[in-house]
Amino acid sequence: MLRKLLAILSAFLCFGLANQGHAEDGYDLWLRYQPLESGAKARYQPLITHLVAPNSRPTIRAATDELQRGFKGMFGHALVQRETVMGNGSVLVTRADSPNLKGLDLPFAKLGEEGYLIRSATIAGHRVTIIAGNSDVGALYGVFRFLKLLQTGQPIDNLDITDAPKLKIRVLNHWDNLDRYVERGYAGQSLWDWQKLPLYKDPRYIDYARANASLGINGTVLTNVNAKADVLQPEYIAKVKALAEVFRPYGIKVYLTARFSAPLDIGGLKTADPLDPAVRAWWKARVDAIYAEIPDFGGFLVKANSEGQPGPADYHRTHAEGANMLADALAPHHGVVMWRAFVYAAENAEDRHKQAYSEFQPLDGKFRDNVLVQVKNGAIDFQPREPFHPLFGAMPKTPLMMEFQITKEYLGFATHLAYLGTMWEEALQSDTFRPARGSTVAKGIETPVEPGAATGMAGVANIGSDRNWSGSQFDQANWYAFGRFAWDPDARAADIARDWARLTWGNDPATVDTVVRMMMGSREAVVDYMTPLGLTHQMATGHHYGPGPWIADLQRPEWNPVYYNKAAPDGIGFDRTAKGSDALSQYAPQVAENWGSLATVPDALLLWFHHVPWDYRMKSGRTLWDELVIHYDAGVDHVRTMQADWAGLRGKVDAERWAQVRDFLSIQLEEAIWWRDASIAYFQSISKRPLPEGHKPPAHDLEYYKAITTPYAPGQVH
Repeated sequence: MLRKLLAILSAFLCFGLANQGHAEDGYDLWLRYQPLESGAKARYQPLITHLVAPNSRPTIRAATDELQRGFKGMFGHALVQRETVMGNGSVLVTRADSPNLKGLDLPFAKLGEEGYLIRSATIAGHRVTIIAGNSDVGALYGVFRFLKLLQTGQPIDNLDITDAPKLKIRVLNHWDNLDRYVERGYAGQSLWDWQKLPLYKDPRYIDYARANASLGINGTVLTNVNAKADVLQPEYIAKVKALAEVFRPYGIKVYLTARFSAPLDIGGLKTADPLDPAVRAWWKARVDAIYAEIPDFGGFLVKANSEGQPGPADYHRTHAEGANMLADALAPHHGVVMWRAFVYAAENAEDRHKQAYSEFQPLDGKFRDNVLVQVKNGAIDFQPREPFHPLFGAMPKTPLMMEFQITKEYLGFATHLAYLGTMWEEALQSDTFRPARGSTVAKGIETPVEPGAATGMAGVANIGSDRNWSGSQFDQANWYAFGRFAWDPDARAADIARDWARLTWGNDPATVDTVVRMMMGSREAVVDYMTPLGLTHQMATGHHYGPGPWIADLQRPEWNPVYYNKAAPDGIGFDRTAKGSDALSQYAPQVAENWGSLATVPDALLLWFHHVPWDYRMKSGRTLWDELVIHYDAGVDHVRTMQADWAGLRGKVDAERWAQVRDFLSIQLEEAIWWRDASIAYFQSISKRPLPEGHKPPAHDLEYYKAITTPYAPGQVH
């Protein structure tokens, strides 16, 4: 009996320890470095016998540390590290000017400053793997690519890989406040613990830098676009300096948001007029002081004259005059200004879709060389679907950088599975027809306005203090996808999803296929149950949580969902043709013609550009009303399909992460039904049409949904 009890206890302990070793919480992101199967180890080990790193510069040291970390995780032991090549199986991590590479004809000329190559070669009779770039950071990026090959089981015996970023500035925008509250953040507090900086540097900052470097992200804006001037004070610059020291070996520059009224707020001046000599001198002195502490400081991100933020228009100056003042202060230090084009004003009666174009397009060519105008993917505000912003292609003399929102302010926060790669690919591959057919948004932002000019992409970060970084397991994919698109705007969402799935959930083909299938349909599902057929901005007040298509009492007209849906007895949708706001005229004639005709406009943008009768016959042959209801139900049904798909992966992925995704999908289904029912109840009260056959009525009447309030929902602006 005792022997039997001991056997049971032994089995229990073994089971517990095995599961403990397999338990994951998402902290490792896509850098999990899980143990390889014995067959993979046997294939790889003869090709990787030792590490050669001829110097110990900080970035090369970061690269070799990462290689050792990955090797220990996957193979169970570290590599022997040497100074020179001494046998077959050497992995050489170096720079183009290394004596070890003398005499080899390697294509460094086409790699630029940050590109890399991974090449199987022979040096002194030994078969080696070279990982190198023109800079140390290029070698670091190459190491991450090499580790990805091992993680995903790719052959490494005959490598010939070259890669380089298509954009120069690849930056995260953290909407983090100095009190650690993150505006539109759904993953806990800010990572930056300002109270403990500069003397305590949380080790997590290094893991943040590692994750970004693995994607080629080379900059981080530490503070909210709704900026506080305090961060420009010396005591905070000392804290920023500490973060810059952590990030520097990983090729990441720090940037700050600059509150335009800082000369008034903290400088003791009586004006912030960008043409005032005292104001210009104040900014120059402040910038010089920053660079004295942080020599590689990246520059400023500015939100001005938007949503109550101060700006040059307060002094009857243009955006160009405001941006150029800061650019002049930064230019001697090679810093840049990222000036946001997100502007609209309550006193401006013009269609909100048109306002950014109206303010910025006439300024084309008037900005300094070190200014990038940062343009959102769409003209409204990071909606589940928007047509591409009309400024893309319309300012050929001005560097435009793309701004995407990684955090899901309008797509269900952290609990709704919505892979944004499909949204971003849709925007980037849109044809602006400027100057001609084939002029995609991606090509526009990749192509410098003149040789050597800046190019870039920014992403509003979804990162916080939650253990899994992003608030949910699948939201990590959006951080990952942003980095991949910032490196290559012509990348494809499906390829990125497959890479992330393999790195995050393992290489089992059935698991990967299921995860990718869920991801690729997820954003369209959100569009369907929230804002189908070109509807937009139908979210509730302030926090943007839950449906509110009936809201009409907010102070500013463009904050009200009714402003966008225009639902009335005669139909629904916003007329942006020449008969309406004429927003279509801001696009190239070919685009305006296509989207301006009911015969050719895609169903997905119908109500964005047209006010359409409820009984209008869609391409499907159904009425608009019936089509609208069918889309709402399709969105809900897709969430149910994702639930079933995920249930099938039980036991194929670790239990902790599986359970969290399961529970979040339950939240998503409940809220998708809420969106569907509330929206149909409201629009049916106006259309007076019956539901199409086979589609259930909402669970409650309209007044029930109107009475729902969520004053403490995440996302409230402090």
